[in-house]
Amino acid sequence: MMSARGVWFARTGVEGGPQMVMVHGSLDRSTGLSRLTRRFDDRYDILRFDRRGYGKSGEHEGPFTVAANVDDLVDLVEQEFPTGPIVLVSHSFGGNVVLAASSRLGRRVTHIATYEMPMSWQPWWAGNSSKGFPEQNPEDSAEAFMRRLVGNKVWERLPERTRTARRSEGRVLVGELRDLRSGPPWQPDEIVSPVLAMSGSRAADHHRRAVQFLEETLPDCRSLEIEGAGHGGPNSHPQEVAAAIQAFIDQPVDVGRQ
Repeated sequence: MMSARGVWFARTGVEGGPQMVMVHGSLDRSTGLSRLTRRFDDRYDILRFDRRGYGKSGEHEGPFTVAANVDDLVDLVEQEFPTGPIVLVSHSFGGNVVLAASSRLGRRVTHIATYEMPMSWQPWWAGNSSKGFPEQNPEDSAEAFMRRLVGNKVWERLPERTRTARRSEGRVLVGELRDLRSGPPWQPDEIVSPVLAMSGSRAADHHRRAVQFLEETLPDCRSLEIEGAGHGGPNSHPQEVAAAIQAFIDQPVDVGRQ
């Protein structure tokens, strides 16, 4: 289905079950989290969507900012999950979207899970991960991003149609990276929900530091490393990531937060 804001979305899992929203990262789409989603389909009512500019939302004209993605997410939640508690699960850029959205959704958000969320506004963030993609050549930037993400051999084995689609999303990528470099899209003291900040044991140093930053600055955050996983952990290690998220959800609630 298409929302009024031009974003494609779908519901999977158990209708009427505990509510969960999945938010994907840059140069991805909701199907990129399908292996993780399937680990929750037997228990949760899951809202997933292609963020603006990606997949079935690919015709979106923007803007491609965290704030605009937050508007999309909040509108979808209000439409599809108008009442009740919600779990927000995210990968990469999606982590910034769910953290920022949680301040608007308030106590309805019971848990937030992030996996290797970028913090391009930080002075210690690796320059080549966010600044090495020139805005004047967005298609080439998208290809460079994908080659760095999946490796040259995997990229070159992708069908031509897939490579063309990813290159066409370069305009979205450079907009998102520009926005993240401009400043933090959320404030630590506005995140009232407990957060699980995950990374893989093969994570880059700047992703490890980002997890440490979250753990040190958010009011209630714990970190966890997924053994053997890289940046694509939710896809390559879905069982381990899902188990970590479920264990986090199942932990007793801190009565001090109620």
